[in-house]
Amino acid sequence: MHCFNLRSSALVLISALCAMLSFVAYGQYTFAVVGKTKNDSFYEQSFKGCQDFAQRQADLRCIYDGAYDYQDARTQALVVQDLVAQGVDGILVSTTDSQHLVNRALKKAQQQGIAVITFDSDLAPQHQTYRLAYVGTNNFDFGVALGEAAKQFKREHPQTLCIQSGHHTTPNLNKRIDGVRYALSGSTKRLNGENDWLEHPRCPLFTAGRRDDALKQLRTIISYPQPTIFVAVAGFAQFNPDYQQVMTEFKQQLAKKQRVIISADTETLQLQALASGLGTMNIGQNPYEMGRKGAQLLYDAVKHQHLPEQEQYYLPFHYCTPDNAQSCAKNH
Repeated sequence: MHCFNLRSSALVLISALCAMLSFVAYGQYTFAVVGKTKNDSFYEQSFKGCQDFAQRQADLRCIYDGAYDYQDARTQALVVQDLVAQGVDGILVSTTDSQHLVNRALKKAQQQGIAVITFDSDLAPQHQTYRLAYVGTNNFDFGVALGEAAKQFKREHPQTLCIQSGHHTTPNLNKRIDGVRYALSGSTKRLNGENDWLEHPRCPLFTAGRRDDALKQLRTIISYPQPTIFVAVAGFAQFNPDYQQVMTEFKQQLAKKQRVIISADTETLQLQALASGLGTMNIGQNPYEMGRKGAQLLYDAVKHQHLPEQEQYYLPFHYCTPDNAQSCAKNH
């Protein structure tokens, strides 16, 4: 509804009505969804999940923000600082750097009574008093699943493996690296021949979520004569719109399992590449439900003072191959 600048004795009444309608339209409560990067379909799905929940409440709206182009801990903290200053009622955040986020933003959020739920990437254990709960994948188990997938394609003795990650401080990705190593060696230490597995000397690779860097890293590793199983603990290179064009030269080798690319996540671009034979296996999560469930937990806490009953709410993950890529996952 538009409110016009009327010159009459009813101006005050009209203004009050406009304010009331604005209150109804925009909601009494505002929750912010903050991913590690903003231009990322994974976190956009989480935002849609929050919006889905908000549409069912007359007094709630969701907004979306984050570091725009890559995983930058400082920018993420600044974004959350700004949201705290705006006085949002709740924040759903995927942690890039736990210490930095807490010191720069979440301590202030707690002082102001702003509820925080982490999703996708939790705070480090020593910082978890600054959030109410975590919603998302059990990231260690997810890493184990990626490692178990790699076992199926072991051809060399010893077999080299390259892990690609994002930012070296990111809690969930570090847990996934631990899980991969544990699946292959029974330990979270760097693979050094245990059970005939070796980590490539250049790895793990860190991308900070920069898609061009991620794709260059992948292409370099799988171009080496010695076959190295490539395991990405998040989408990274496959989120690059040039992925299919760049990787086409390896299609025959991928089909023969002479080259192996195993990646976390099952976003639309990734599934298209997988269906085209430009990947080996993807293990996907449920970012939409992270946003929906996270918003529900925040709403219960903020409106009804009903705190989450659990510390962690773990969601299932799923497996995609070239054979089932068109039906294995639902993207919103």
